[in-house]
Amino acid sequence: MKVEQFSYDNKIVKYFIVATVIFGLVGMLVGLTAAIQLFYPVFNFDTSYVSFGRIRPLHTNAIIFAFVGNAMFAGVYYSMQRLLKTRMFSDLLSWINFWGWQLIIVAAAITLPLGITTSKEYAELEWPIDIAITLIWVVFGINMIGTIIKRREKHMYVAIWFYIATFVTVAVLHVVNSFEMPVTLFKSYSAFAGVQDALVQWWYGHNAVAFFLTTPFLGLMYYYLPKAANRPVYSYKLSIIHFWSLIFIYIWAGPHHLLYTSLPDWAQSLGVVFSVMLIAPSWGGMLNGLLTLRGAWDRVREDPVLKFMVVAVTAYGMSTFEGPMLSLKNVNAIAHFTDWIVAHVHIGGLGWNGFLIFGMLYWLIPKMWGTKLFSTRLANVHFWIGTLGIIFYALPMYVAGVTQSLMWKEFNADGFLEYKNFLETVVQILPMYVLRAIGGALYLTGAIIMTYNLIKTAAQGSFIANEAAEAPALESAPKHQDGHWHSKLERKPVLFTVLTLVAILIGGIIEMVPTFLIESNVPTISSVKPYSPLELHGRDIYIREGCVSCHTQMVRPFRSETERYGEYSKAGEFVYDHPFLWGSKRTGPDLHRIGGKYLNSWHFRHMWQPSLTSEGSIMPTYQWLYTDDIDMDATAGKITALRKVGVPYAEGFEEIANTALMEQAELIVANLSEDLDQVTLATDDGELVVVPEKQKEIIALIAYLQRLGTDITLKAEDATSQVNTNK
Repeated sequence: MKVEQFSYDNKIVKYFIVATVIFGLVGMLVGLTAAIQLFYPVFNFDTSYVSFGRIRPLHTNAIIFAFVGNAMFAGVYYSMQRLLKTRMFSDLLSWINFWGWQLIIVAAAITLPLGITTSKEYAELEWPIDIAITLIWVVFGINMIGTIIKRREKHMYVAIWFYIATFVTVAVLHVVNSFEMPVTLFKSYSAFAGVQDALVQWWYGHNAVAFFLTTPFLGLMYYYLPKAANRPVYSYKLSIIHFWSLIFIYIWAGPHHLLYTSLPDWAQSLGVVFSVMLIAPSWGGMLNGLLTLRGAWDRVREDPVLKFMVVAVTAYGMSTFEGPMLSLKNVNAIAHFTDWIVAHVHIGGLGWNGFLIFGMLYWLIPKMWGTKLFSTRLANVHFWIGTLGIIFYALPMYVAGVTQSLMWKEFNADGFLEYKNFLETVVQILPMYVLRAIGGALYLTGAIIMTYNLIKTAAQGSFIANEAAEAPALESAPKHQDGHWHSKLERKPVLFTVLTLVAILIGGIIEMVPTFLIESNVPTISSVKPYSPLELHGRDIYIREGCVSCHTQMVRPFRSETERYGEYSKAGEFVYDHPFLWGSKRTGPDLHRIGGKYLNSWHFRHMWQPSLTSEGSIMPTYQWLYTDDIDMDATAGKITALRKVGVPYAEGFEEIANTALMEQAELIVANLSEDLDQVTLATDDGELVVVPEKQKEIIALIAYLQRLGTDITLKAEDATSQVNTNK
């Protein structure tokens, strides 16, 4: 038997681990800051760059792509080499993967606080960064597939299946969701609009959770949990069922994020059915992980690595049971748009992803530095502080979510809403927000303790950059006696990858093609017109400031919502919305019918200091809108780009767009001056007299807000209350 000698590349793993720890601490700190802002608005610091709407996507991107993403690469690069008994296909590609990914993260950290965003959940980065992500992901894929092809082990272990599915699916999701029309280097419009954009975005958003936060970590679970426990995986057959059923079913479930919206009912129903079906494969994976520990439970009491992994797998099981339950329409009607969803997401993020990463790092560092963990006691302290952090985070959010839903929906004996003022709900749950921040602080403290422990561990050992190994060449490797059909498939990586691609494409195609091609799915409304140039600028400001993080634009067909907000939302109202802005969380009230409900002067005061009009508001101030001018040089490009994606602006309209913009702005300024003459606004230094100026961004934002929901004929009682003064 021909035995070949080679070495494993640990250096690339080390660099990804360092990036994981650094960005993990940064992402958690940003998240803690955002949590504090929600009960202590002064932490917005009255500046645009760290206002909640801008740093909230910074937090999600830092955690998902910087912390979890780097950990995924670290875990994959370490385990894949050993499972395939070969060094990575190309050291150069490994380093391009590393530095390219870090540059993408830095680009996100710069652009998001600057307000450069698409507003799409988990896909906020603008088009040049999207292209960079695509290129680096392809580099990762080539390196992975090349390593599989040059392997010395015929059998592809289960972890490799999940790595393949991750690469293929994330590539498809990212490319399709990133179809956009560039306006400038830092601005683009989604190629899709309204209902169709919502379907594509949540097909991406749900499956980004599935195939970036779940499938690669299931692969890591299948490698690191058996290694840490020194036990074989409980069931090979269960692994097969788990893998194929999970990747096939998961891709269908995206529409459950859009229940009771303007999405066609048939698509919503498909999302519900496949979401409920997800329980079986998800729990199959959880049970396969936990049962792997059979005979090793005594060690769990002592070994912090196993403690972290057990809680991680348990959190995965809880999240993947709760997700299908939340997709049931009767449960979704209660939970959606509330903090319940925040709790659900963080059980997965803090418990499943975070704790599995912690366990993996505690196992990896001693191996790679040839030493023992510096302090088992500190690791156990980290475990308990982190666990308390999760509890203090999640439980208050569950309470807040149920409280929100009950208060939003409660009617009194006379048939009127008991809590007509949305702020009554906000004030009620502020103590829960404080507890949530305490939980986040505990979790961050645990991560800091881990960082210290890992640094001390590395300091007492000696790093093994190139770990010597040997294995028979592939043609000399012993043949497997197992005649199972799947074992034969595992020896054909190209066919395996193609079948994986087919499995994940079926659901997306069946859901999307009818929505795009059958006109009845999005009935048009003749009264719905494109946004005026001023309104378009206002909409882009709304996107830039992250208003969609706290406000929805989707009135669902519930009496509690139509009584509070007005007529429920129709699919045809959103045909010119590139991108859609339905939102996923109501920290503030829905805004789809806000147009004309308040005077222009109300919005003018509200955006300067929300407490002037809404006592107890936790909304940040937007005082820079009163000093910054509308970028009128961009108007023509915006009109041209939107025409290319289907908005029916007349040919040549871009040449006179700024004239129309100033005419509408003059009307709003005249109305403001007529109403107030001049506006006296409070500041920290006393009072400031602000004279409305037509070229300022606040005027554009008011124009957009006053337009919302006014394109359709309203009920008679609603129509009489509309005072739309922006025309």
